[in-house]
Amino acid sequence: MRSSGPSGLRIKSPDILVAESGADLEGNGLKRSMGLFQLVCFGVGAIVGTGIFVGLSDTVAEAGPAVIVSFVLAAITCVFTAFSFAELGGAIPVSGSSYSYAYATLGERTAFLVGWCLLLEYGISVSAVAVGWGQYVNELLGSLIGWELPAALSSPPGDGGIVNIPAVVVMLLAALLLVRGIRESARATAAMAVLKIGILAVFCVVAFSAFRDGNLSPFAPESVAGITSGASLAFFSYIGFDAITTAGEEVKNPRRNIPLAIMICIGVVTVLYCLVAVAAIGSLSSDQVADQPAALSLIVNRVTGSALGGGVIAFGAVVAIASVVLAVMYGQTRILMSMSRDGLIPRVFERISPRTSTPVANTWIVAVVFAVPAAVVPLDVVMNLTTIGTLAVMAVVNISVMVLRRTRPALPRRFRVPLYPLSPVLGIAFCVYLIYGTGLETWLQFAGWLVVGALVYALYGRRHSRLGAQSAAAEGDGDGDGEGVNQPGDVAVAAGSSGRGA
Repeated sequence: MRSSGPSGLRIKSPDILVAESGADLEGNGLKRSMGLFQLVCFGVGAIVGTGIFVGLSDTVAEAGPAVIVSFVLAAITCVFTAFSFAELGGAIPVSGSSYSYAYATLGERTAFLVGWCLLLEYGISVSAVAVGWGQYVNELLGSLIGWELPAALSSPPGDGGIVNIPAVVVMLLAALLLVRGIRESARATAAMAVLKIGILAVFCVVAFSAFRDGNLSPFAPESVAGITSGASLAFFSYIGFDAITTAGEEVKNPRRNIPLAIMICIGVVTVLYCLVAVAAIGSLSSDQVADQPAALSLIVNRVTGSALGGGVIAFGAVVAIASVVLAVMYGQTRILMSMSRDGLIPRVFERISPRTSTPVANTWIVAVVFAVPAAVVPLDVVMNLTTIGTLAVMAVVNISVMVLRRTRPALPRRFRVPLYPLSPVLGIAFCVYLIYGTGLETWLQFAGWLVVGALVYALYGRRHSRLGAQSAAAEGDGDGDGEGVNQPGDVAVAAGSSGRGA
């Protein structure tokens, strides 16, 4: 089968992606240990954390009581894109997630840039999540023993900190658990997901007991601009649901369980976030909540008049944020593993330990590299850059659904996007709208990130691409159709099955 177009326009068939990964069998040395319940817990573990426990106060500062609308707007954006992830996750159940979907539809160069953006969504976001961990560690220590870590060692720069030691610690602990095996990691994530949902439910009960209508007025002090800006920040709270698709090679019955887990996670998290936002603003005015570290603990302390309730919330936040670090770091390592298989990044990232069936070197590299921004980069910079990178990837996923529907209409799909093509078009529109809300400074930072990614692809990825090498070998055979080149371990080249081009 022939490569489609020159260099960066080369497209890899979904059939080849699935065959390479062993998605319908046993995935490339990875074990299928996760059932539907564990996968849903994994998704919740990847989503619920810093965004709601720490980022809520920043969103309130932008939108006021209309933070509720901001959360709904961010949820709508995620729902439309979740439909697209669910369809592609069931049709192409591989570890590469949106990187692999772009490779199967839009070509190698675009796929590399999507993978580059995923370094923001997963790698940089795990740094942002870890930054928020220190705030609640101090809150917990203060409620338990009356002592806190010095701000210089527990807060990000810009908030009185120099080096955020807890952020580094939680990343290294997550890496240690991940290299032990997916079964152990899945069990830990499931336990932590159940615990943090319970903690947020307790928060809602306590906060609603002090609900006052007057706290919701004026509802939108910054009008539509504040709601839009707040939605861009609230979107960070939903980042992580697509991590479910990175487990494609370690999930039982992935074609059924991946789409189902995505939709369940989005539904549960949206309801939970809206309840938390209403409870928080109803119990304490937006001026009192805005820009407050450990906002949920503060609210419970004020409502109950005791530090004990805030300590319980702080404990839940410590567990919640740790589970996000674990789940998101997992997703990052699996995407890098897929890119390494394709030769676009060094081969060290694809090596699987025969003892633990995990990418050990990959995991430790990710932990060490992204511990650096977690330790020294201000939280707001990390959050904004993560948000715009994620929105760009989600827009590409919506485009990929439409391209694959056109190029491979007969491809088996266990889930289909409802109201097609309206849903993916709306998904793209909402992503662009929220990108607009991130502001000029973030746009320029993201443009610079893409330029660096394009240079890395030109200087390394394009030259080492296994798809490109296979294409060159096929052309060298001189038979015109490239048949006979698919040797064991090689990367087959395809524009689509049965000769269909993209």
